[in-house]
Parts: sequence; structure tokens; C-alpha cells
Amino acid sequence: MPVLVLTADQRSSRADADRVPRALELTASVPLLRPLERTAGDEVQGVLDRAEHLPLVLEPLLRDGAWHLGLGAGEVEQPLPDHARAGRGPAYLHARDAINRAKNSPWHLRVHADPHLADHARQLESALWLWAAVLARRTPRGWEVVDLADQGLTHEEIGRRLGISQSAVSQRAQAAGLAEGRRARELLAHLAAPLLGAPGAGMGP
Repeated sequence: MPVLVLTADQRSSRADADRVPRALELTASVPLLRPLERTAGDEVQGVLDRAEHLPLVLEPLLRDGAWHLGLGAGEVEQPLPDHARAGRGPAYLHARDAINRAKNSPWHLRVHADPHLADHARQLESALWLWAAVLARRTPRGWEVVDLADQGLTHEEIGRRLGISQSAVSQRAQAAGLAEGRRARELLAHLAAPLLGAPGAGMGP
């Protein structure tokens, strides 16, 4: 069964507080095949089998800005254990290779897969880097608007909630790359699908 194994290793952990509990809290609502859990020290690992879940689990980790992130695509030994950290197989080996490379890579993020999937892995990795650049430019005010928009609020409703004009909401949304971020989520799911043995998902209108 092809899966994506996500390994996240806290950056500069010796000079920072333990961020693992917060990472687990932020990603707990994403229905992964095996949820993120601490493996050892300041590292967490989880297993995905749905492409649409990838941006949902990565976004809070990228937003936190404190993680090396490695994605390994491939098969895992069956039956898959109840805990992500106990799994074995090529996907785990690829995730370990990816996390090692992430420490000296743009946005501290890499994707690795079997040779016949290398092109798909590279395309996903490139899209992830571009998405990470959009997220990195968001200010706290920008995230405030994005978070409310993700809850389904209109610009008018967001303006009332924040006590600002609808025009100001639109300006913050544009500066935060709200539209670009939403399209990026769709693109990431589309590019991740072949790594999970599925055709690319539809990109919408």
C-alpha cells in the first residue's frame, strides 16, 4: 500500500522549548492514517494515505516555522502497526532520507520516493517550496484574516469581527496571499495523488 510518511524534526531544539506537544495539538484534527506522534526526542512522525490531507497537516507546521520536514513516498510493510513510529518499509526509509536533506534545503523541506516516482516527488517538492514562500510572507494580521476566511466567513463578516472595513479585509487578504494559498492546497493534493497510487485530483474551476 503506497503511503506518505511525514517526519518532522524540531530545529534548534537545544535553544528552544519542546514544540512537540504543540505540533501534535495543531495537527490532531487531520484524519491521517496514523496520526503524528513523538518518535524520539524532538521528532514526530505520521502516515498519510489521502492526498488532500497533506496540506492540512503541513500548513500548521510550516506556519510554526520551527521544523525540518521530510516526506517519504512508497510502500510500507503490512499490516501497518497502530503507531506510526513502529512502521517499516521503503516509505520510512525515504522519509529518513528526506529529513536529512531537509536540514540544508529551501524551507527545510524535502520529498523523496522510489526512482520511478522521482519526477512526481520533485514536482510536489517544488510546489511545496513555492507554497511555503507564500505562507512565510503572512503577517499576524494576514493570518487573522486567513483563519477567519477558512472558517467560512465572508469579507464583510470578517470586517465586523475585526472591527475594520471590508476594504481593509480585502487588502489584508491580498497581502497574505489568501487566494494563492487556497489554490496551492488544491495543487499539492493534485501532485501528491500519484505518489499514493492515484491519478491527480481535480483542480476545480
